[in-house]
Amino acid sequence: MEKVEEAEFAGRLKKFEGRPAATGGVGKDLVNAPMIRHWCEAMGDTHPAYTGPDAIAPPTMLQAWTMGGLSGHGDGTGRATGYDELFELLDGAGFTSVVATDCEQEYLRDLRPGDRVTYDAVIETVSERKTTKLGTGHFVTTRMDVHANGVLAGMHRFRILKYAPAQASSDAADIVRVGSSSQGQPSSSRGRAAPEPGAGGTAARVLRPRPVVNRDNAGFWAGVAEHRLLIQRCDDCAELRFPWLPGCHACGSGRWDTVEASGDGRVYSYVVMHHPPFPAFDPPYAVGLIELAEGVRIISNVVGVAPDAVRIGMPVRLEFLRADHELELPVFRAEAA
Repeated sequence: MEKVEEAEFAGRLKKFEGRPAATGGVGKDLVNAPMIRHWCEAMGDTHPAYTGPDAIAPPTMLQAWTMGGLSGHGDGTGRATGYDELFELLDGAGFTSVVATDCEQEYLRDLRPGDRVTYDAVIETVSERKTTKLGTGHFVTTRMDVHANGVLAGMHRFRILKYAPAQASSDAADIVRVGSSSQGQPSSSRGRAAPEPGAGGTAARVLRPRPVVNRDNAGFWAGVAEHRLLIQRCDDCAELRFPWLPGCHACGSGRWDTVEASGDGRVYSYVVMHHPPFPAFDPPYAVGLIELAEGVRIISNVVGVAPDAVRIGMPVRLEFLRADHELELPVFRAEAA
């Protein structure tokens, strides 16, 4: 894109800042105890504040009350044209791929069963052109203001990258299997992996999205680099937690150490991804919620069997997948029955 054209295009994108993405949206359900219970069971969150006659909803459910589910908001509730028009402009310029990058939430009041949730959303920012390892494109940030019974309860910022994929040569994928050798040290076997999600073949491909590494989870990724899956443990109440958080969800303590997972687990739940396609992955592939032997749960790929052979309760074993020359990820291998 020529510099003059790029400047003109950036100006057109900036005009979308401040435009509504949704107005007067209404949650499909009142805040309710069954959804709170299902959320807590899925997350393994047993905090007593979320049960009983005075229960509140977990704050991180803020966006859940605004979502339309598989059927969507069939009546078009809250939908505005700004977001669709912005995507149409970006698609037309060749930025046809999209990936969610991060979200931020602010909580102003508790949500309680019976609250009626309404929301408005605005396109807050559209970045200048950025080049990432996925490709070149623009970051779009949307802010949703969530109200409960007409009172502002919180804000949810959601950021995506709308980009033109960069092509990259395929790297041989290595699998590192975690186990015990006769000396008691971790043993591994390396070699070209069978086609796993994101491992690719011999054709040029896009690299997997990079994890967001920050001060709260840097220790986890440092462990992955050493082929160790580390779980946080509270220094004060000994509660184990995953994913990594700055404080204990059981007692609130900010003091913690880590324990290394044994690598054994079972499939607690799973989905098989067919659509939408993404250049870095080879559908179909299985994404599992794995319950580790230590009791915490982690989301990762289930490999080693056909996606349609994965079953709830299936035993799995931790491995490390080298997705490309600089990225390793924990995955779980199931053995065919």
